[in-house]
Amino acid sequence: MRVIILNTGTELLLGDEQDAHLAFIAREIFPLGLRITERRTVPDGEAIRDTVAELFSRAEILFVTGGLGPTTDDITREIVADVVGLEMYQDPQLLTSLRRRLAARRIKWTSRIARQADVPAGAQILPNENGSASGLYLKANINPRIPSPHLFLLPGPPRELQPMFRASVMPFLRSFVQVSGSIEQRLYKIACMGESTVEEAIGEKVLAVPGIELGYCARPGEVDVRIIGKSDAVSRAEAIIKTQLGPSIFSGTEESLEEVIVKLLTARHETLGVAESCTGGLLANRITNVPGASKVFVAGYVCYANQAKSDMLDVDPKLIEKHGAVSEPVARALAEHARVCARSTFALATTGIAGPTGGSPEKPVGTVYIALAGPGEIVAKKLFFPSDRETFKQLAVQAAFDLLRRNIIGT
Repeated sequence: MRVIILNTGTELLLGDEQDAHLAFIAREIFPLGLRITERRTVPDGEAIRDTVAELFSRAEILFVTGGLGPTTDDITREIVADVVGLEMYQDPQLLTSLRRRLAARRIKWTSRIARQADVPAGAQILPNENGSASGLYLKANINPRIPSPHLFLLPGPPRELQPMFRASVMPFLRSFVQVSGSIEQRLYKIACMGESTVEEAIGEKVLAVPGIELGYCARPGEVDVRIIGKSDAVSRAEAIIKTQLGPSIFSGTEESLEEVIVKLLTARHETLGVAESCTGGLLANRITNVPGASKVFVAGYVCYANQAKSDMLDVDPKLIEKHGAVSEPVARALAEHARVCARSTFALATTGIAGPTGGSPEKPVGTVYIALAGPGEIVAKKLFFPSDRETFKQLAVQAAFDLLRRNIIGT
């Protein structure tokens, strides 16, 4: 079935907000054998009408996001009802529910809010447990005089759309989508390897497997490898990927490297401290973004200035003077002292030159040392990431986490 997403909202085209719906919806519908064939984004207003009418001839399932709120620019439901040729009515139960929701939150009722209880005749309401704008489902050809696809009108905020999609949209899809064949999709997340290196290791071998679709997605310090095909072909391709990339694969799901770290440490009842110079707290930030991090993360020390390294972690000023703050001995000292101060099983440390200034012929911009102190010896690595400051920090953190991961699993 041809599936199209239409995102509405001027804020998307101005760059004020980013579309988070394509990736989510594509993943959710894949087990049903559905793939997104097209995605459109249009501003609020009459552009919605023209695009909806145009897509009717090509879509069998059309997801429309945004424009279901109470403000004057929220006109998606009215436009869709007009294009399909349906009368609008005010649903009394929906109106009562809206009044109760606003009263419970002590929000003043206005006439504009009542618009969210307006429903096209024949449409089915998709409850919104996380907002005031209900979604709507209009079955295909709901008005026999005007051919139309299955239409799902969904709220714009991801925190509202995603639970609604799982709870209400998926049951409707399962009721009319014929699932055929045994097409599978598998994901392998690779740490600290370039996309071209990954492709060189597996590309030709995997594509030699008949019926396999292979794709890559690269981001700082990470490459996602996806394969799609029938079960037997996927199993053959997976064996190749695991043989060629084995220890570099940190996950077979969407979980991040920091989530893997927290899971590993939790399972082993071990803890982590960090000492950060060039990464400025990003190690600690990413770890503490993971639910359950409090079980394993003890403390973080952001000692950006040289004096702070001595004051906070008792790094010998003579060591810094002799080798420089960006050096292996200082990285080792930071990790060792952070582990002692935090009383943690492990401690990671970073020190480097993010740029664009501060480099030298011996230590150019992009140079970074990471160190790991644990129950055994202290391990340190010198790496080179010549890039912008933000990317440099992401690469350094990714390398530090992968150093810890490999130490824990013994690779």
